[in-house]
Amino acid sequence: MAPSAPTRDRTRTAVVEAAARLLRDAGGDAVTTRAVAEAAGVQAPTLYRLFGDKDGLLEAVVEHELATFVAAKAAQVRAAAEAEDDPVEDLRAGWHRQVEFGLTHPAVFALLSDPARAARSAAARSGREVLAARVHRVALAGRLRVGERHAAELVHAAGTGAVLALLAVPPGDRDPALSTSMLDAILAQVLVDPAAPADGGLRPAAVALRAGVDHLTALTGAERRLLAEWLDRVVAAG
Repeated sequence: MAPSAPTRDRTRTAVVEAAARLLRDAGGDAVTTRAVAEAAGVQAPTLYRLFGDKDGLLEAVVEHELATFVAAKAAQVRAAAEAEDDPVEDLRAGWHRQVEFGLTHPAVFALLSDPARAARSAAARSGREVLAARVHRVALAGRLRVGERHAAELVHAAGTGAVLALLAVPPGDRDPALSTSMLDAILAQVLVDPAAPADGGLRPAAVALRAGVDHLTALTGAERRLLAEWLDRVVAAG
């Protein structure tokens, strides 16, 4: 008789958690069918029924590890917004937490560095949405000199590169200032000085207005869409 859905879910969770421990402690090579089955207290055929193959199991582990981290990030963004914390400082804090996650979960990060695997990851997409929410708050504050999407992509690409560069160096030889220097370089490209917002011309104002278009209830939906299109063109043209 086939196991019930609750039993199947419990078994799946136990297997994923066992594989996650092996991945954290010993890397991807340690996540063999035999080792995971022994650690989870199940038979090897159970893994194939649940995940199809080792790659399916690894993807489930990546989702498990990343989803937990992303959920915590999303909660932090909501808390920062509710407390009206400085959006730039919140973006900085998010960057440092992301880098720390990559350095403390090198095997998971390495798996996510595969573009095809990352594209299939719901947790990775959620993580990008959290970053977009952080950048959106910066835009609403009138601090962006570039469009939101461009800023988010720059931060994401730079963060990924920083983690990969650090992971390529033995822990004892890593430059602790590299990550912060990379972030400072990116922020210098995408932010305007709050004390002198005019240094970015009209673009920061256009970006800020574009970020708040959906809340302009005095306009009709069609008018908001038209205004958004105009502002996107203004921002893109610089």
